[in-house]
Amino acid sequence: MTGSTSKVYVLSCLAFSAFAAAAMAADAARSDKRPALEISRDTMLDPAKTYGSIVIKASHITVDGRGAWIVGATEGNPKDYQGVGVSASGISDVTLKNVNVNGWNVGLRIDHGSRWTIESCNFSDNFHHPEAGWGELGHRGGIVFEYVDHSTLRKNKANRVWDACMLSGSNDNRLEENDFSHASNTCLSLWTACRNRVVKNNLSWGIRIKPGEVHARDSACVLVQAGSDDNYFADNDITHGGDGVFIRPFAGWTSSGNVFERNDASYANNNCIEAQCPRNTYRRNKANHGSHGIWVGWSNETVLEENEACYNGLASGMHNAPWEFKYVPGGPKPGAAGIIMAGSCDHTVCRGNQCIGNNGAGISMFGDNSPQHAYKAFHWVLQGNVIRDNRWGIYMEFADWIDIAGNTLENNRDGNIIRGGTTTNIVVRPDNPGITRPPEVKLVAPAPARPGEPVSVKLGQTFTMDASGTTDPGGNPLSFRWDFTDGSVACGPRVEHAFAKAGPHSVGMTATNGCLSNLAYRDFLAYEAVTEWGTEGQAARWIWEEVQGRDRLHVERNHVTEVGPAVPVDNPQTKLELLDDREIRLVGDASLALRVEPSGNPIRLLYPRTKDAGVPLAGKTELTFWVKMTNPNIHAWKGLMPTVTFYESPTRYCELRPYDDPKNWQGGIGWIYKSVPLHGGPVWKIQGAVPATLNYVSIEFYPWGDGPFRAWIDGMAIK
Repeated sequence: MTGSTSKVYVLSCLAFSAFAAAAMAADAARSDKRPALEISRDTMLDPAKTYGSIVIKASHITVDGRGAWIVGATEGNPKDYQGVGVSASGISDVTLKNVNVNGWNVGLRIDHGSRWTIESCNFSDNFHHPEAGWGELGHRGGIVFEYVDHSTLRKNKANRVWDACMLSGSNDNRLEENDFSHASNTCLSLWTACRNRVVKNNLSWGIRIKPGEVHARDSACVLVQAGSDDNYFADNDITHGGDGVFIRPFAGWTSSGNVFERNDASYANNNCIEAQCPRNTYRRNKANHGSHGIWVGWSNETVLEENEACYNGLASGMHNAPWEFKYVPGGPKPGAAGIIMAGSCDHTVCRGNQCIGNNGAGISMFGDNSPQHAYKAFHWVLQGNVIRDNRWGIYMEFADWIDIAGNTLENNRDGNIIRGGTTTNIVVRPDNPGITRPPEVKLVAPAPARPGEPVSVKLGQTFTMDASGTTDPGGNPLSFRWDFTDGSVACGPRVEHAFAKAGPHSVGMTATNGCLSNLAYRDFLAYEAVTEWGTEGQAARWIWEEVQGRDRLHVERNHVTEVGPAVPVDNPQTKLELLDDREIRLVGDASLALRVEPSGNPIRLLYPRTKDAGVPLAGKTELTFWVKMTNPNIHAWKGLMPTVTFYESPTRYCELRPYDDPKNWQGGIGWIYKSVPLHGGPVWKIQGAVPATLNYVSIEFYPWGDGPFRAWIDGMAIK
């Protein structure tokens, strides 16, 4: 914050405080002494009067506050504020303008409504907790929308609150020219909120940190999570956050299709932009003077174009999240990058960015440096970037299939291109001043059933990938390379392939004109057309029970803390439905769907309910199935799951619990392939002896929180 900006902000705070004090002095009664005002018609409030809470009870009306104050607590700590200043439930087509609301747990809360216009209102100085530790404190602060759509927030304020604006389950809204700055958790938070348009807002200073701390406790200016897809952010001030932008998955529930253009996310305590979700686009943003500029770990299929990511990690500025590069000659050397990929990030275009003056690398990409090498930085086009005056220019470690061309690499004091660990298929193409544009890729390939989902194919089924419609703007000849992530590669514009192993696969293609390149990709799920056991129209043959005794599983490499036996409990609050789902399925005509309103306890499914399957296990090696899960609760799941138990009888059984495998805890919205070895293995811990006969099986889920969760199981087979 500059000196002049700081003075303006202090003066505005003083003016606000004086105005609030004068208004409250005019009506000194406490809010809890004033009855709630219910409004059911067009209303203009009295600007000389201080109101208690307001409940809007009718649609198709306008409420004009004319500057009136709606005041809750007039003293005490803001973390203890109670109640809601203005609220509405199930109401639509309302205009609310020119009100001042403070002293409440929530300034404005609307749920299940449409077509609201909120304009020129002030929701500052409601619930605020700068001293809070780690964790979430629920939806509270300035504005909370829950299941509100096609509404507009314009020229409002919400300062000195927990969340300035929370959109939960709220789609197709417009946020324009609001001042949602100076929040102790987030300035704007999206939770399962899609297709919102966020333009020209002040979303700065979303940060919660104590003196001497470095982590800022996951506070952020903009937090996007839990299936918040296809939102558009442009020309916003997102500076001085814990993170500037944080796109965070819970239990694998990612947020995709979001576009960020021309936002300033500089001066972040940690990362100016941090993304752990795939298929998002970042163009012409500023990510300068943070600890890192743009972090895109676990962000497959990302587009990074014409961004600034400069002067990050400097000793004179933010340097709270340096990374250790282990393979630089001379030993470990910490540094912060302009653009950094830490974790899986495949099929990524990084073009035309400026990465200048960073303490570490201009652009860094590295995969898993453990002995397992479970993932790599894979399939990048890295071209036309200005990378100068950094410690290193481009740093690669455990990277594969990186196409480098046309970059300006100057004055990077410890080297322009550094390769550490194992790097393969790194192509540095010669410059050609006559070639200024990359190929324009056109890919014709199998399409998914729903946008953003993988394509489902049977094992052994041949499919075609055709890029022969790809053209070069300069008429240069093109070459093509394909990688099917199963050990197979191919050349040429048109290829055919069939997968031989069940599970996820991601086909990539790079087209080059000899200098510049472009890429395309398609994600696949290869499934086996098995004879299903329990998951093809068999919902009526399953039973369920709620259990206790499964504490949160503490999992470390090669070790799972022992937990007590699962004890069934009778909880009338829990509602659960098992059904055959013919819409969400992968194998055959139906999946087994589980819909549950839990108490937070584990849920155990058993098949068959008669417990008399009589399947001999001699010669059998594994139980395989696909699982898909969604859980909207914070943290979603407890530990690794699901736990699978094979029973001959209640006293003769073996239990298999997953551990030491990231794929075993992912509980996202996508299908995950499970192969459970009957005798245990590197990633499945076995307890008990394998019975000779399988009479029934149980599968356990460990939800976190009291809200609903959904799960699907498909393609289950004993092999």
